[in-house]
Amino acid sequence: MLLTDDRGEAVRLQRLPNRIVSLVPSDTYTLLRLGAASRVVGRTEYCVEPADRVQGIATVGGTKNPDIERILELRPDLVVMNREENTRRDWEKFVGHGIAVLTTCPIRMAEGAAQVGRLARLVGDLDAAAKELVREAYRMTTSFEKAPSETIRAFVPIWMDPLMTINDGTFISDVLRCAGATNVFADRERRFPLTADLGRGPEFAPEKTQGRDTRYPRVTLDEVRARDPELIVLPDEPHPFSEADAEVFRSANIPSLAPENVRFCVGKSLMWPGLMSIEHHEHIRGLVQAAARVASTRRAR
Repeated sequence: MLLTDDRGEAVRLQRLPNRIVSLVPSDTYTLLRLGAASRVVGRTEYCVEPADRVQGIATVGGTKNPDIERILELRPDLVVMNREENTRRDWEKFVGHGIAVLTTCPIRMAEGAAQVGRLARLVGDLDAAAKELVREAYRMTTSFEKAPSETIRAFVPIWMDPLMTINDGTFISDVLRCAGATNVFADRERRFPLTADLGRGPEFAPEKTQGRDTRYPRVTLDEVRARDPELIVLPDEPHPFSEADAEVFRSANIPSLAPENVRFCVGKSLMWPGLMSIEHHEHIRGLVQAAARVASTRRAR
């Protein structure tokens, strides 16, 4: 079997992998939903879904700090990694031990849908329910490639202090687009150091920031107010946004924001490519549509 991963690396497997270690919570979820429970022998402590299927699978640390020795003891014939969540250093260690590594990094919903098909190849014979999941993922690919004609301006913070958000180079931003929302910070890149990101000092010279991830800018409430979102979506991870956090935004005097359009959601539905985001797409779309109706009424006043 020959696969090409999201690093552009060729992944050659002599047979279907029987001992998979997944260091990617979203891919662990997809693999187990497709029926690979007997093949997955290791997972991170953040691989918690599906809750009824992860029990009994060995945990091997976190995404950034996996226990390499423990993983090697599990004798995997494939390790699934993510280019953003896991480190190049750990990738090199696995490759150095002769272990095949499949690296994923979907940043568009359509790519996440395609990832379902790629992971399905690792499972082999699928039961009827799993085959239907794969078919649904392929069906959804076309709809994900078309942006809804009507959109609402949305802001999704991912951290509160400092206030941090996402730009167009992220999976979350494409989830918004597919649901009918426009990310108000789509064009905003992260600046270094923090004082520059917050508009309080000069930026580092380009040679000092080359290669750094600029997709997660730190912003101020004044910037949010100026971008004037009609919807603010507060996920429960990585920061567990609270009602107190929501009240900060409701009282921030954002011109187009109705108080009821500060809405909470399950973070995994925004952040986990593959089956999790596909299965929760209608929920996110419903949240956006409900907010759009409120915003439309507000505009008509």
